[in-house]
Amino acid sequence: MTVKTAFRVIEIVELFAREKQPLALSEMARLLDMPVSSCLGLIRTLEEQGYMYETGRRQGYYPTGRLLAMAQVIAAHDPVLDRVKATLEELRDAARETVVFAKFRDAGLVVYLEVLSAPQSIRYTAESGETRPAYANSLGRALLSTLDAEARRKLLDGMTLAPLTEATLTTADAIEAELQRSAARGWYGNLGESIPDLIGLAWPLRIGGEAYAISVAGPRYRMEARIEEIAAMLRSACLAIEPKTESPR
Repeated sequence: MTVKTAFRVIEIVELFAREKQPLALSEMARLLDMPVSSCLGLIRTLEEQGYMYETGRRQGYYPTGRLLAMAQVIAAHDPVLDRVKATLEELRDAARETVVFAKFRDAGLVVYLEVLSAPQSIRYTAESGETRPAYANSLGRALLSTLDAEARRKLLDGMTLAPLTEATLTTADAIEAELQRSAARGWYGNLGESIPDLIGLAWPLRIGGEAYAISVAGPRYRMEARIEEIAAMLRSACLAIEPKTESPR
């Protein structure tokens, strides 16, 4: 029950992020497919703790600034992101494409820890906290390379390697061969395997003994002619972050 309640609170926060406006109790309950009584209990608790307020009688509820303030404090003291943020920003500005910092979550899923959007109107967009299957993702490929061969094969054999586009590699042998090519050429890629017109390049690094990866992603028409240039920037960024005593492999 406690886990379900926590999940519902997260759903409420995400609901307001999507709707971007005050919501009446009945509308919240409808959008969340939740009994009105349960929704009211959660809203009352959030209101008592200062995270929600009623914008006016019968005008709906909206989160207060306390939610943002808490999130900013948490983000400001993230021990990993604090270490990599400046380098990620430099990479984004140099490449002028979207930069993503990620690690494995579980079961072959990559979780995006930070996303810095490209300063261009047409760009790859994603949000922190999103997950992607490792087998058809440049960050996933880079993270797979940090595993020993036996662990990597076990992970791939346990995954459903479904085709996401016509270019998706869907066998463990094909992915393993691609990982070997990637290590030799100096970048792990997703060339239209998850989204047809997207190219993503990634490289792994270790921080505190944990494997992470950084990617640069953008539309094919801009990225294709710059692959080697951007890959070099990417490797340099990883070297700038990673201690000399640690190696991505």
